[in-house]
Amino acid sequence: MTPLVSVVIPVYNAQSTIIQTIQSVINQTYTNIELILIDDGSKDNSNSIMKDYIANSDRNIKLVTKENGGVSSARNRGIDEATGEFIAFLDSDDEWLPEKIATQMTVFRENPNIDCLGTNMNQEVHKKMFGVQFERLTKITPRLMLLKNFLCIQTTLTKKAVIDDIGYFYTDQDNEDSNMMIRVANKYNSYLLNEPFVLYGNGKPVYGHSGLNSRLWEMEKGELKNVSMAVRMKIIRPIEYPLFAGFSLLKYYRRVLVTFFRRIC
Repeated sequence: MTPLVSVVIPVYNAQSTIIQTIQSVINQTYTNIELILIDDGSKDNSNSIMKDYIANSDRNIKLVTKENGGVSSARNRGIDEATGEFIAFLDSDDEWLPEKIATQMTVFRENPNIDCLGTNMNQEVHKKMFGVQFERLTKITPRLMLLKNFLCIQTTLTKKAVIDDIGYFYTDQDNEDSNMMIRVANKYNSYLLNEPFVLYGNGKPVYGHSGLNSRLWEMEKGELKNVSMAVRMKIIRPIEYPLFAGFSLLKYYRRVLVTFFRRIC
């Protein structure tokens, strides 16, 4: 029997996108999926839209409604609700290509040593970066994660036992998703499947758009916290902190400039 995959979608005021996001999960060629929708106190029609969808579906879908606590709080509730052997996360304005879960599960079956497997987004394919030659399957180290988030949470499929061991998403910082994946990659075999299977953000820019990713400085503070955590976890040496923090700040200033020119053009 094929393993059950739990898919957690945190939802907050997503009435315009949630159906196409749900449908991208329902359209997976891998069908042994439980879909867990966490309504994080939406103030629009998201809840009623999801209830109507579930009422007219014969698929394994659960809707949990909670008070607003943020995306990490919602994902953590989804972890508690999940019963699958594997767990994946998807944001309420993202979509998966139909073969995503099936392709990842094939990789897991052929490589039982892998614990967490991410993919690319939006047609991105990596060749060589930070001195690493990217193959179809490339091991992602926590040091590499400090330079670029190669394990974006919308792309990852992870053994549930790994998440149970690592613990919840942190709720007191931005960039909590990369924080989680750094902790996973530090203890477990984490790989990137160097093929794109996720359509990100309904076409919006990766950063500088309204919503969470418009809060560039808050995101940067979260990334700097991740660098500090890496020192405590001995992923990097204290003497390397200025290098990694400086690189992070350079990325931040680039994002600010890109966002500025995007808005004036």
